[in-house]
Amino acid sequence: MLKLHVPTVVCDGCLETVTQAILQTDPTATVRADLATKTFTVETQTDASVLREAIAATGHQVS
Repeated sequence: MLKLHVPTVVCDGCLETVTQAILQTDPTATVRADLATKTFTVETQTDASVLREAIAATGHQVS
């Protein structure tokens, strides 16, 4: 399980964009997003660096 902090998410639309980027990378992933903490909890076998690149491609930053 990975926890990714994405400080640039500000709305539900942002959450959906990042979630879709993760799911396009790994369609079998389970994604839980929390707008209040700007955190995504992801259950996946995909390497964290690959997910970070996919999120960055949407214009969001991962810290």
